[in-house]
Formats: sequence, C-alpha cells, structure tokens
Amino acid sequence: MRATGRLHIGNYFGALANWLEFQKKYDCFFMVADYHAMTTGDLSQKTLAENTQQILLDWLSVGIDPAEATVFVQSAVPEHAELFVILSMMTSLGWLERNPTYKEQRQELGDKYTGNLGFLGYPVLQTADVCLYKATKVPVGEDQKPHLEMGRELARRFNSTFGVNVFPEFEAILTPTPKMLGLDRRKMSKSYGNVIELSENPDSIRKKIQKMVTDVRRPRKEDPGHPEDCNVFYWHQLLTPGERVKEIERDCKGAILSCWDNKNALADRVIAWLEPIQRKRRELEANLDYVNDVARKGIAKAREVAAKTMDEVRQVVGLWGKIDSPTAAH
Repeated sequence: MRATGRLHIGNYFGALANWLEFQKKYDCFFMVADYHAMTTGDLSQKTLAENTQQILLDWLSVGIDPAEATVFVQSAVPEHAELFVILSMMTSLGWLERNPTYKEQRQELGDKYTGNLGFLGYPVLQTADVCLYKATKVPVGEDQKPHLEMGRELARRFNSTFGVNVFPEFEAILTPTPKMLGLDRRKMSKSYGNVIELSENPDSIRKKIQKMVTDVRRPRKEDPGHPEDCNVFYWHQLLTPGERVKEIERDCKGAILSCWDNKNALADRVIAWLEPIQRKRRELEANLDYVNDVARKGIAKAREVAAKTMDEVRQVVGLWGKIDSPTAAH
C-alpha cells in the first residue's frame, strides 16, 4: 500500500480483508510503498515517515500478524531501487505511455503530480517489488491490473533476454469487493473526500453518514424504497449481519423504515464494527516501540530475501562483483 496516511474502510474491504486470509495460507510480504507514494504527492510536505507509521498502526490494528507475515517498508530495502534500474533498461517508453492507468491519472491529476519519470515508471518499480521476492500471487486493486500485466510481460522479457528463469510467473488476486463505494457512491478515495477512516471518531462517522444520499426515487417515507439504488443499503450489505440486511430490505421496500432511521442504524453499525479495531490501535499508539520493532524485523527479513535475489540478478546480467549482504560488517 502506498504511504498516503491513515487507511479507510475501502482499504479494508478492497485489500486488508484478503490479506488477513492470505497470511494464514501463504508466505506473505506486506510492504508500505513509500517510493510509490512519491510519484504523485507533494514532496515538499515531507509526510512519508508519518504516513508510513499510520499505515503500520492500521495494519496491526486490523489483525495483520508479524508472526505470520513479513511487514516492511519499501525504501528501507535498497534492492527495490536497484532492480527497478535494471528492469528500466529493458522497458520501452512507448509501452509505458500506452498504459491506460497512466493516461487516466494524467487526465485526473494533471501535470503537476504526474509529469515525472517516477510516475511514468510506476509499473516497472511495481514489477521490481514483486520479482524481488519471487512472488507468484499479488493482491491488487482492479485499477492495478494493467500494471501487473505489464509486470508479467517485463518479467518474461528479462527471463527471455538472459535465457534463465529467474522470476516466476505471477498472477493478480482481487478481493470480492475490489472497489468499495464511498459516501457519495463514487469509488471510495481520499482524493474524493468520501471516506470513513478506520481510526475516525464516532461523532465524525455519524455526521458523515447522516449526509449520505439515499434513494433519490423515494422523496417521502410513505413511498416504497429501492434498496438496490441506495448507497446506505450497499454499506449495510458489507457491514451488517445477513438476517438484519434482509429485514432492512423488506422494511425499506414496504415503506416501514425511513431513510433517516436507516442512516442512524448504519452509523451505529459502522461505529460498533470499528470499535475493536480502534481499541487495538490505541494500545499500539501507546507502544510505538513495538510497532517500530515489527518494522525493523520485517525489513531485515525482506532484505535477506531481496539481497539473495539481487545476487542472482547481477550474476545473470553480468554486472561486476557482488555487493555485501545487509548483515555484513562495514
């Protein structure tokens, strides 16, 4: 995940829910992508370190377990930048410029935030992130699928160029909810201002939900509702137990449940759902030494794996010498 600060409910359903299952079944590497965050942000703000810590707090508070998965920070593993440089040498400029995600974000964000080499080369750095750990499965959002397909082709190109299968084939894995709708029924995104953060306080949650647009085809309470068109009902389907969802759908269609009462019920549900996550976060905030230790141990493990891969890459490419391992004395 890019180091853009505190996470929101969309991040949970779009990624973290998947990660919690994956860490039980796979050897997982979960990376705070602070280099990637630099490709579109205002670098003068110097918020990357703080944003990184906020993400680590959110990950651990929802249940990411450092005993089961490797949790680390991208910039602390210099092999990411090294492999990015090598893979860039076999990446055509036209190929990157034809990336549909690149075109869309250029139009949406403008030249100020996307007119840099780092943004253009985002898929190459992402490929390095994956290939360093010889990953075979990559959990990504729907908007990252074009990047990942480019990465698959780039890994094949590397293997074909040097006649050695250094990097295995990898595939994308999407969650059942790859794009969660925000408060305004657009994709939930900080840039749209339509999010509820995992650490948001109850008063703020309630105020935001009370402003949500419901069923526009139901101007009065006595009119039958259309739950399929209501954003509040969409959120209930994600957060509310199934039997209660059926009751809400029935009462909405039968003009028994008002939109106002329905929004209050959703606010209660969101606050209750977030309570154990926020309680765990408060415990972690009181013990930041533990959080930092988790990151340090994860970085050490990631560097060990990444250094081994880069030794192999340097040998295959034909670069001179072997760089000291991260654990070597200086």
